[in-house]
Amino acid sequence: MATIGFIGLGNMGGPMAANLAKAGHSVQAFDLSAEALAKAVEAGCQSMSSAVDAAQGADVVITMLPAGKHVKSLLMNADVALFDCVPEGTLVIDCSTIDAQTAREVAAAAATKGIHFIDAPVSGGVGGAQAGTLTFIVGGDAQQYAAAKPILEAMGKNIFHAGDHGAGQVAKACNNMMLAILMAGTCEALNMGIKNGLDPAVLSDIMKQSSGNNWALQVYNPVPGVMENVPASRDYQGGFQVDLMFKDLGLAMDISQQSACATPMGSAARALFNLHKSQGNGHLDFSSLIRLYQ
Repeated sequence: MATIGFIGLGNMGGPMAANLAKAGHSVQAFDLSAEALAKAVEAGCQSMSSAVDAAQGADVVITMLPAGKHVKSLLMNADVALFDCVPEGTLVIDCSTIDAQTAREVAAAAATKGIHFIDAPVSGGVGGAQAGTLTFIVGGDAQQYAAAKPILEAMGKNIFHAGDHGAGQVAKACNNMMLAILMAGTCEALNMGIKNGLDPAVLSDIMKQSSGNNWALQVYNPVPGVMENVPASRDYQGGFQVDLMFKDLGLAMDISQQSACATPMGSAARALFNLHKSQGNGHLDFSSLIRLYQ
């Protein structure tokens, strides 16, 4: 078992740290939120007073932070940067969803100090984090991937090596752009059915057995009451916030511009989520987009 420093105990990071502790690892946890730290302690983690303290003596350091600027600041640019505080050979796994260029810059800075850094963004949402069934999409070299895999397997079900540093972030952006497009289309179709007198549960079953079947219909129906234990049946509380989906679509659009890729549907999905967000719905789960149509 390893000693793991875990920094960032939000809706995703908290359950991930808990699963590492459940698997028998010694987890040194830190978050700016005292409430989040208390929950981590209840789950078997050790509370640390700072990110640097959490990393001290750790074989592996995992970060789960809001954006690239936070990752870069913590690891490279802070008054006491984490890369200046951990020994050579330490494995640093960033599970945040950030831009690929920042991931590559951080990896290069780590290499100059003999530190192993990989980007390993996740898919699967809060439910997957709690159940330990997340998908990890890893960017790094083969040796780093092999070292990280046993740690990631305590938190996830599917571990993919996407390619070199930054590849995990590119793959995650592609996935979330597709997810946004699918959710927008599902909301659009279900709303049209409802407006024309169809039962949304019956229509959902029809489409699940037909060519319109997709992940949103299978496990994340956006219509309240159709499916239990999804955000739609909790007034869109919890889950994956509109604000975060909009952020991820921004990352996808940046990639599309940098590589001259046509993304008309991704752009349309981002405009829809932006409109929904501008109406005060940023804190709701992204499946609440159906309210925009209604």
